[in-house]
Formats: sequence, C-alpha cells, structure tokens
Amino acid sequence: MLAIKKQLKQNLALFLFSSLLPAIPAFAATDLEAQESFLRMRAKSQQTEAGHAGHETPIDKSMDFHGVFYGFLPCKDCPGIKATLSLKQKNNYLLVTQPARESSREFYEKGKYTWDEESHTVVLTPKKGGQSTRHYRIENEGTLIQINEDGSMISNDDEDSYVLKRSDMVKSREVHFH
Repeated sequence: MLAIKKQLKQNLALFLFSSLLPAIPAFAATDLEAQESFLRMRAKSQQTEAGHAGHETPIDKSMDFHGVFYGFLPCKDCPGIKATLSLKQKNNYLLVTQPARESSREFYEKGKYTWDEESHTVVLTPKKGGQSTRHYRIENEGTLIQINEDGSMISNDDEDSYVLKRSDMVKSREVHFH
C-alpha cells in the first residue's frame, strides 16, 4: 500500500510539473511584451518634450496654502497679539488670537476662506456675521501679510507687523517682544 501511495504522489507531481511547463514560455513572452511596451513608451515620451499639462487635471491652487501660520500682530491697547491662523481643507479656517498679557484669554474665529489667484490674496470670512472679513496678501508660499480691504498695506512703522509665517517655514513659534 505504501508503494502505491509513493508511486501515486510521484505521478501526481510529474503531472503537475508537466502541465506547468507549457505556461513558462507564455509567461516569458508576456514579460517580454511588457518590457518592449515600456521601452516604446519611454522612447515616445523622450521624443516629445511636451509636459504633462495635457493630461493632468487642474489643481485647486488654494491647496498650496493649507497649513498653520503664526505671527505677532500690533495692538493699540496691549503690547501685541499672538495670532495662529490655520487654513484647512474645504476652505475652512480657524484663527486663534491672544493678547500678549499674562493669563490672557484666547479668542477663536472660525469661517471660510477664499483664494484669489489673480490678486494673490486670501480673504477670511467669519461664520458669525457681525465680524468683518480679513484680507491677506500672499507674499510667497510661506508668508501672509494682512492688508486693508482695498488691497493697500496697513500702515505701521514696523515692516514685520501684520505678517504671518507658515509653521514649517519658521524655526520656532516663539514670539519676542521688542
């Protein structure tokens, strides 16, 4: 009985191996076709120096400005205001401000922002209607400068006033008093 089982196992293994043998050249042919196709596509892409702009989907430019921005804003009644602006997905924002005093309370403002590529501005519109909109000029991808509604600079002696820097562009979020 043991001899029959051994012979049966050998025959089964031989049968399986022989049935896979014809498929090996097919795998090799398929692999060779894939390599040739890849080489043809590579040669074609090198011949036409056209960029990918033709088949890329347009990107929402406001996505470039997602992130957290920090700054120290001037204040008439206090030494200054620490500000943290978080531009989130779906054009939502959160602005947290805190007067630079000991044990100062934080103030939160939520709302929607719009991004204007032509004028390079971000406009914050709070959810609560009583608050006014805030306008920021995009200096570069890491800097926002608060401006007046008409697009003019807010006048101040210090040129770093009303500037918010993106968190990954600054070494530390510590604010220094002058």
